[in-house]
Amino acid sequence: MPHGFACRLEAMPVPFQYNIGTLDKERKNHGKARLSGANGVTFEPVELARSKVLQDHFRETYAKIFADPNTPRTVVIVPSITFDREVMARIAGVHHYEERLLCLLLLLRFPRTRVIYVTSTPIATPIIDYYLHLLPGIPAQHAKKRLVLLSCYDSSDAPLSAKILARPRLIERIKAAIPDPHAAHVTFFTVTPLEKKLALKLDLPIYGSDPEVSCWGSKSGSRKIFREAGIAMPAGFEDLKNADDIVDALVTLKERNPALRRAVVKLNDGFSGEGNAVFCFQGAPEAGLREWVGEQLPHLGFQSAEMTFDAFMEKFELMGGIVEEFLEGKIKRSPSSQFRVDPMGTLETISTHDQVLGGANEQVFLGCKFPADESYRLDIQELGRRAGEVLASKGALGRFAIDFMSVKDDEDAPWRHYAIEINLRKGGTTHPFLMLQYLTAGRYERETGLFYSAAGKPCFYYASDNLHADHYRGLTPTDLIDIAATQRLHFDAAKQEGVVFHLVGALSEFGKLGVLAIGDTQEKAYQSYMRSVAILDEEGTRHDGD
Repeated sequence: MPHGFACRLEAMPVPFQYNIGTLDKERKNHGKARLSGANGVTFEPVELARSKVLQDHFRETYAKIFADPNTPRTVVIVPSITFDREVMARIAGVHHYEERLLCLLLLLRFPRTRVIYVTSTPIATPIIDYYLHLLPGIPAQHAKKRLVLLSCYDSSDAPLSAKILARPRLIERIKAAIPDPHAAHVTFFTVTPLEKKLALKLDLPIYGSDPEVSCWGSKSGSRKIFREAGIAMPAGFEDLKNADDIVDALVTLKERNPALRRAVVKLNDGFSGEGNAVFCFQGAPEAGLREWVGEQLPHLGFQSAEMTFDAFMEKFELMGGIVEEFLEGKIKRSPSSQFRVDPMGTLETISTHDQVLGGANEQVFLGCKFPADESYRLDIQELGRRAGEVLASKGALGRFAIDFMSVKDDEDAPWRHYAIEINLRKGGTTHPFLMLQYLTAGRYERETGLFYSAAGKPCFYYASDNLHADHYRGLTPTDLIDIAATQRLHFDAAKQEGVVFHLVGALSEFGKLGVLAIGDTQEKAYQSYMRSVAILDEEGTRHDGD
């Protein structure tokens, strides 16, 4: 594989075409053709010039506006999750993931900040009230006057940004709700050409990486960043396009390492582990290896039971992907480090986490623990920072995370850290940390990798996006808030500890919920989380029997 790499968009003439989807072919398991994100987004030279002006202005005004919490500003929040629609469809209650960024409602703790939050469907009033009552030092009524909630009233599986773009009157309502466009910006969960187009329609700068640099957040782009930063990563190959490339990569890996037991095949733009598949070398012959691998390839182990080989390969040929060794070890961890590049280009260390993974081969993100284990958190932070510096030099903006796999063969052995991927966007660790930061007015200490509240108290947490049980179905947001009140499942501002719920809208229909448990030790945080689970199980079971 070549070591040099240039993002394809750099060589494109303007106006250029972004193809972010395609009309899927008719498949036997669907019975009909399905429109999966057929959105071609074109930018004219004048639009690209306007985008540069907006971003340059954002950089010039950033220090003044963000340095003083009393400076008037408007934050437009569009929690778009613009990934492959079929992959997203396999995540239960995925449209409720638009609630992930409700943590940003706590920006209303700044008394002259205005927040505009746009969603596919309206968010239930009890959920909004729940967040507003978490605000430290600000009456909920005062905050409510500075909050504008807007909805597309569209529950289809189209990306939220596409829904807004299809509603010019909604765009005008968003613009009309902004008192001063020169002191406003828009933030997204992901930034693709759709989001860039929407930002231009709103005439607002984006606090996030431009799609022109999004290639560095793909699986192939991540490996190139790691190589440039001099960070260890699993043996593998990137920029693969089809089944023949996959077979070639698998054969080469096995020939170079005869003891290799498994390898991972990843879609470039897979999400939450759903785009990963595991290849097993058990029974591989010494002679005729290439033919054997080709015969075994259709038997890839997918994280999703609904994924088929034909569907996966169609996605692979559309997105491209990588093949790399499956890291083995008696003791394995999945830490990550988080960073932010501000509009002035300054790289800031945000946090470290140990990820909680699940699925057949532990490839699916379920939750996280903050901070990462003491034995390696500073190592992970430093390795991630090296990658972050490379990303900043290439124009990355906003929050991103570097995921690692850490392994050792026994308790006394040293950890070996391998960079796995870059999430050049907000992710599963973003909202728990923001909640901790906003609730406690605290700070992250880079020297120790610990977080301290404004009162100097250390803070730890255990968080999950995927607390799921069938007996939770039917519990409404009002039910949950009632349970939280009667069972004292809440965040205690005086003690700077307790529980905060998210993804509340997914509870009644999908039996799914997010939980953030904060404590002054990791043990207390986990105990608080498990107590919450036990209470919800008891209440859900009692509810089932009523």
